[in-house]
Amino acid sequence: MRILHIIETLNLEAGGPSQAIRTILSHRDIGYEGEVVTLDDPSAPFLNTLDFPVFPLGPISSTYAYSPKLVPWIEENYKRFDGVVVHGLWQYCGRATHKALSGKMPYMVFTHGMLDPYFKRASRLKHLKKWLYWIPFEYRVLRDAYRVLFTSPAEKELAEQSFWLHRWHPHVVPYGVNGPPKTSPEDLRKAFFDQCPQVRDRRFLLFLGRIHRKKGCDLLIEAFKKIAQKDPGLDLVMAGPDQQGWSKDLEESAASAGVQHRIHWPGMLTGDVKWGAFYACEAFVLPSHQENFGIAVAEALSCGRPVLLSDKVNIAEDIGKDGAGLVEPDTAEGTLRLLERWLSTSPEARRSMSEIAFECFRKRYDMRETAKTIMRLCEAAKKPDHKTSPNHT
Repeated sequence: MRILHIIETLNLEAGGPSQAIRTILSHRDIGYEGEVVTLDDPSAPFLNTLDFPVFPLGPISSTYAYSPKLVPWIEENYKRFDGVVVHGLWQYCGRATHKALSGKMPYMVFTHGMLDPYFKRASRLKHLKKWLYWIPFEYRVLRDAYRVLFTSPAEKELAEQSFWLHRWHPHVVPYGVNGPPKTSPEDLRKAFFDQCPQVRDRRFLLFLGRIHRKKGCDLLIEAFKKIAQKDPGLDLVMAGPDQQGWSKDLEESAASAGVQHRIHWPGMLTGDVKWGAFYACEAFVLPSHQENFGIAVAEALSCGRPVLLSDKVNIAEDIGKDGAGLVEPDTAEGTLRLLERWLSTSPEARRSMSEIAFECFRKRYDMRETAKTIMRLCEAAKKPDHKTSPNHT
């Protein structure tokens, strides 16, 4: 089955959706043939690393990601595909898909957490701007979609709290990652230590994601400053791209407490180096203020690493119930308690949690099931009664 994915960028620095598409399209063995149209600059180096067809229509000059090329491209090519999936909201991709396909072919929208009401609390101005776009454009894109895809029941329920004007056909899909490569964990650890030698002989907690205020990085630094003396052998690795230029302030905060030498900033990690970081860490930590899914969470579980999460990570409740990690509120007190609970966990309990972590991944977060679900939905969408089948609750 041939599926078209539409997204603003496939640059991994943009976050989870770009990684998700790469993972979904890796499942050719089940008959999933995917192509992607993006608004990337055709000269972007990362495009040369992809092993599936990509049509970059950029470059673009704004965060809205408008391109006059997108609607004509979709209109000219959509008949080659069995289904169309738009990734993300608040950019031109959804509006262009609606304009090009309305009345011609069903499409689906993967929201990737972009309807979480977090933005209402974070910025009233941003909420007002979204309302102004919601009424004439984004709401219509979702209302007319065959299915609006969510990665968890929690995300689906939160989406309904963002705007009182909402009506769409939701579908919760399984979501996750493929897991680590078949390379031995020891070789993967070596790849990481070669890039971050400061922790070669140290125990450490791992944060891996964008250095962004939404991720609660400041909460983590403050909490680590307070527990550092309780466990002198424990370090913290803050791995990820810093698109806001925030890490300098965070480093200065660490220096004020004299722990800057125990917090390490290796930048964005990919490939074997990334997987080596997961295998080498003691636990993965994400005190995010809002996290639709958290691909890095699933990646950590796939390596058998316990995860320390805020309760704003939408899959945290399931992980907590399984016993694969610890969960606390996304506050300064909650993040501190998260680290203190980990320090007080016995070695035996940590080993048990590691075993449960891998089983949690295997049971809940295998991306192969995502690919199968998208294929089933595309097949159902082609039926005459596609507006009411399958069950979309």
